[in-house]
Amino acid sequence: MGTGSRDTEPVADDESTIAQERMDMENEEKNVVERLEAATALLERALSWLEERQGALSGEVERISATVEQSRRETELAEKLAAMERELAEVKSASAVNVLNPLRRTIPAATAEMLAKRGIGDGPVDVRTLDAALSGLSLEQRIAVKSQLQRSGAIS
Repeated sequence: MGTGSRDTEPVADDESTIAQERMDMENEEKNVVERLEAATALLERALSWLEERQGALSGEVERISATVEQSRRETELAEKLAAMERELAEVKSASAVNVLNPLRRTIPAATAEMLAKRGIGDGPVDVRTLDAALSGLSLEQRIAVKSQLQRSGAIS
């Protein structure tokens, strides 16, 4: 029987060794699972942070784009304003020249006397009244009087 007990002892040792190895593997497996769970939690936090950051950056890019568009519009408006100011200055300078050098607004004395004899005084003259007053003159004389009055701005 001595040989049988020797056979059972190694088997018992083997079984206890196997059980010990199994427990070690289970503990190691638990450690690996815990580490994986911790890594997963960290990855989820990192992912949510990245998503928040992307949302913030997207909003920032949109604000920058809007600012660039607004700057372009402001530049366009400033250019238009400068062009209008130049045009206004040109108009003002042209009107200043006209004030300093006005067109002739007087008529010759002979024409004024002739009109006065016919009852037409200073100021704007109605064309029909003028035609009636000039009816006694020749065609060339009527044209000359009318052109003088038109140059002086007396015909309305």
